[in-house]
Amino acid sequence: MSKVIGIDLGTTNSCVAVMEGKDVRVIENAEGARTTPSMVAFADNGERLVGQSAKRQAVTNPTNTLYAIKRLIGRRFDDPVVAKDVGLVPYKIIRADNGDAWVEVRGERYSPSQISAFILMKMKETAEAYLGEKVTQAVITVPAYFNDSQRQATKDAGRIAGLEVLRIINEPTAAALAYGMDKKKSGTIAVYDLGGGTFDISILEIGDGVFEVKSTNGDTFLGGEDFDKRVIDWLADEFKREQGIDLRNDKLALQRLKEAAEKAKIELSSSKETEINLPFITADASGPKHLVMKLSRAKLEALVDDLIQKTLEPCRQALKDAGITAGEVDEVILVGGQTRMPKIIETVKSFFGKDPARNVNPDEVVAIGAAIQGAVLKGEVKDVLLLDVTPLSLGIETLGGVFTRLIDRNTTIPTRKSQIFSTADDNQTAVTIKVYQGEREMAADNKLLGQFDLVGIPPAPRGVPQIEVTFDIDANGIVSVSAKDKATGKEQQIRIQASGGLTEAEIQRMVKEAEANAAADRKRREAVEARNHADALIHQTEKTLKENAEKLGAAPEKAAVESAIADLRAVKDGEDVEAIKAKTEALAQAAMKLGELLYRQTQSGPGAGSSGPSEGDASGGQAKDEKVVDADFEDVDDKKKSA
Repeated sequence: MSKVIGIDLGTTNSCVAVMEGKDVRVIENAEGARTTPSMVAFADNGERLVGQSAKRQAVTNPTNTLYAIKRLIGRRFDDPVVAKDVGLVPYKIIRADNGDAWVEVRGERYSPSQISAFILMKMKETAEAYLGEKVTQAVITVPAYFNDSQRQATKDAGRIAGLEVLRIINEPTAAALAYGMDKKKSGTIAVYDLGGGTFDISILEIGDGVFEVKSTNGDTFLGGEDFDKRVIDWLADEFKREQGIDLRNDKLALQRLKEAAEKAKIELSSSKETEINLPFITADASGPKHLVMKLSRAKLEALVDDLIQKTLEPCRQALKDAGITAGEVDEVILVGGQTRMPKIIETVKSFFGKDPARNVNPDEVVAIGAAIQGAVLKGEVKDVLLLDVTPLSLGIETLGGVFTRLIDRNTTIPTRKSQIFSTADDNQTAVTIKVYQGEREMAADNKLLGQFDLVGIPPAPRGVPQIEVTFDIDANGIVSVSAKDKATGKEQQIRIQASGGLTEAEIQRMVKEAEANAAADRKRREAVEARNHADALIHQTEKTLKENAEKLGAAPEKAAVESAIADLRAVKDGEDVEAIKAKTEALAQAAMKLGELLYRQTQSGPGAGSSGPSEGDASGGQAKDEKVVDADFEDVDDKKKSA
């Protein structure tokens, strides 16, 4: 039975884990790191780079390197937060035909689900390399405050990556599951999750293997990226004041600023001051310009103080929804790399009145929880019950544009709720059901998830027809809605997709593209490995020829090797992998024959085969030489005996 992996698909970094027996293993990637940058790049030669290799070349290839794509997933192009992102990133965000926010790289259009799928494929490959078997099933985490569109788009990403997504689980819930299973704790836990792009707060009750989420709240556009942006803007403003040049207009310089800002922010978690040094950041008529600035921890805290304070209102709301006070929380868990910032630790401590738990790795705990949930779903872990909630209220638009709730936020899922509605006009034969998610009183102020029509209603005075609208939320937090005319029994049902999101045909096309790209990537990697093998063999063989030039003379074996080297050189830089392999094998055979010749020459040389003194030669076959001096010696042991 194949393993179920747990994947924390993060804004900045991703992590994969698997349950092995009673323990969870966080799996290292090919570079030996336990987290992988959530970055995808497209190189000049068409190669797709994911993770650390994409991050390494980001400075020189900013417009074709995609990061923080999670902030776009399941969002419309005209969403205000997308408009904000357009001005922040060096890559191109475009409006797709369906109105969603997509990206364009080297003339090709990609949905955020596709880019996320490339990252998931990398995590899948990492797990497969460790386990030594194919992986087809996963539990993937999302921010607790993700709406239905974002959850569906994440599930689509899993499908495109070739994974059956057994469950979409909320990140804070996964963290609490990992913490509770590990520490065997019970009580009320608050999970404060500030990652690269999103913020969540969840309040949970834990006891006897039951993990019940009481409430959740958050902000899906607040995270470490915003903290980085404050540092970038400060650096750019200071440089502009000194040099009169705005570095934000130069995409290459902007990428260097981003890397420097992230590095400085991390350093200031353990030191009071850091120096940012970027030589040759730009140039003008007077020559090259260098950026050298000092940033103190106090200055950083001043730059981001309002962002930190912004996390506290969701905390207050979550406590209110759970019906408890901060003092009634037994443990506070910090999740997400940004929570390593001392000011955040101090703020959380002040708000909850207690020190956050320090024995949790904020980068890995979510993936660990996802792996545990995978094992629970597979039946490998017993006596664990996870009761999660829907983060936002669900309802429909009714007369006057009012948002009528059917399912309130923080309702335990899975759940099902029905309500009877009627027509607004006399003789109305069809109704349009518009499904919204949010907390505002007017429907238009909330997130439109989708709409459908129920037709064929018998003509009747307004208010007479009875239309039953049913909401169904599964354990992944994904919504289905149906409307039924009670008189005729006619029913219309939709499974909510990302508003305008990917159609089934688009998903299938992307799955095929991902498979084709995976094959192309394998072929490209095979070609690189074949070239490396060829280069190594050429180098070794030429070294042998050079070292044994006198011995070989004009031997036919030498000529055969030189010819084989020339043949391999002619094909090794091409794309024909089979030709490279064939010529490499031919050179290997020729080199083997050359080795046999050299061995025979060594064997037939003077003194060959003697392994000890020859008969009648007490000196071991060594000829007398006037330079050899015979030395007197005395046996120490004998001397001791006679003493």
